[in-house]
Amino acid sequence: MIELPVISEEATRRKKPDWLRVKLPVGKEYAKVRKLVDEHKLHTICESGNCPNMGECWGAGTATFMILGNVCTRSCSFCAVATGRPPEYDTDEPRRVAEAIKLMGVKHAVITSVNRDELKDKGAEIWYQTVVQTKELSPETTIETLIPDVKSNWDALYRMISGGQEVVSHNMETVGSLYRRVRPQAKYERSLEQIKLTKEFGKRTKTGIMLGLGEKKEEVLTAMDHLVQHGCDILTLGQYLQPTKMHIEVAEFIHPDLFAEYREEGLKRGLKYVESGPLVRSSYHAERHVNI
Repeated sequence: MIELPVISEEATRRKKPDWLRVKLPVGKEYAKVRKLVDEHKLHTICESGNCPNMGECWGAGTATFMILGNVCTRSCSFCAVATGRPPEYDTDEPRRVAEAIKLMGVKHAVITSVNRDELKDKGAEIWYQTVVQTKELSPETTIETLIPDVKSNWDALYRMISGGQEVVSHNMETVGSLYRRVRPQAKYERSLEQIKLTKEFGKRTKTGIMLGLGEKKEEVLTAMDHLVQHGCDILTLGQYLQPTKMHIEVAEFIHPDLFAEYREEGLKRGLKYVESGPLVRSSYHAERHVNI
């Protein structure tokens, strides 16, 4: 079991800098998406992950859908999604997600999921059916799938990514030296291998890394080099924000100027697109990542 750091009084008093302020979700389009999500009993990572961009994205009539339930089998120290033994998954979920995407009329849909390590196929069939049924109902809609770590079950990986999606993302989340603290049930090298095999399958590849967890600049640059070597096309970099006092605390608030520097470094190293900023999350401006 991972031991989370004790939250210091200094960290509790620490205020977020001005560049991390976001607007509360409001507006007609936001209300429309809220209604659809509730009516179709859908899970979104926007809510489960306490995403700071939910107001902006939902206000634009888009959302990132989370399939296979909202209980994860992993216990990552950064994540606000509930951990435990998930209930049996809903085999009708692909249809409901596909219908909701059609009703919303989105041009680009992002689909993600919790980890389902207890399933033999890691949820691959539900992944496949969700993409296929979405494409059947909305053939003009492009799709990004943000898939979990399949623990080297490459048959499951290939099934997950063979439904016709344009972009396949798998988040590294942090640099190699912090994996034990941040992603105790994952392996840095295994996630790199998953990205490599996805690229070899012929997909546009994407990953995301959180900053402010205590990583060193040299480690971020090294991670970029590793990603390029393993065929990653797109990288998102954003500020880690502690969801609750039970989660790993923020080590540092990264200045926007350093995010801009990282973007230039990533492009210089061979990444095709780098989205880098304090409020950037995996799905932020995802529609821009389809054609690069």
